[in-house]
Amino acid sequence: MIQDIDVAVVGGGPAGLTAATYLRRFLRSVVVIDGGRSRARYIPESHNCPGFPQGVSGTGLLRRMREQAEAFEVEITTGCVDTIVREGEGFVVAAAGRRWRARKVILATGLTDRLPEVPWAEAAIACGALRLCAICDAYEASDQTIAVYGPGAAIGGHAAFLRGYSARIALLPTDEDLAHEAIARAQALGATLLPPGGALEFDGAHCHYRTPDGGVHRFDTVYPYLGYEGGPSLPTGLRLDSDDSGALEVDAHQQTRVPGLYAVGDVVSGLNQISVAVGHAAIAATHAHNALPFVPRAPAPG
Repeated sequence: MIQDIDVAVVGGGPAGLTAATYLRRFLRSVVVIDGGRSRARYIPESHNCPGFPQGVSGTGLLRRMREQAEAFEVEITTGCVDTIVREGEGFVVAAAGRRWRARKVILATGLTDRLPEVPWAEAAIACGALRLCAICDAYEASDQTIAVYGPGAAIGGHAAFLRGYSARIALLPTDEDLAHEAIARAQALGATLLPPGGALEFDGAHCHYRTPDGGVHRFDTVYPYLGYEGGPSLPTGLRLDSDDSGALEVDAHQQTRVPGLYAVGDVVSGLNQISVAVGHAAIAATHAHNALPFVPRAPAPG
């Protein structure tokens, strides 16, 4: 059995839930297919999210946004999309043993951070010993002892950015590829370059970096920059254009090269922020609504 709907939203993070809320308030039929792995769930407490002056946890924000969507009767299905196939001018979406025939699709699949390959990564994120977004929360790490962990090609620019928040910045390279202008600039700004190839450890409250010569360096927080999973490897069965970083390319309406297929949030943006994601979602949902056939309102009963 297949269900006919106006829009299928793939992803139940801030972008997907915002798009669905807009679409239901436009009186469109919509389903959200949520794999339950939004990056927002890693946020212990954000003070960078508009409207929450006292801060909000990622899980708390997702709960509120889900409640808001459900208040407008958004259908939310748990599961991962198996396929998205073009059919005429629309799409057939399959997930969790169900199928929908959707006139439009909004991809809000986000990205998955590559974390250090250690069993304690999520516990360290929960207490702030590991942080994933300097733009989001470097303010909270002001004047702390901060490290940037990752390949030489990635860490220099992030270390230079963080130098604006603390005088105690260290670079922890995971490889020997250190001949980068960004690393030299970070060092010129006062960041310390530690020997590559050390081990990252966690004592339950802080991370430590054990260098190959046995030295141990303790940090208040560590930012790992190991890249992401996601981007163009989506189950669309359709060719989507992406840039050198893997971000999907869209037009001013968040529409991909495939008419009727939109992409919003971290899977698109180089600036991975909740506020950016919800803005993308509002743009895509409004354009999708206006592109769908107009349905005049029937007179109210009585």
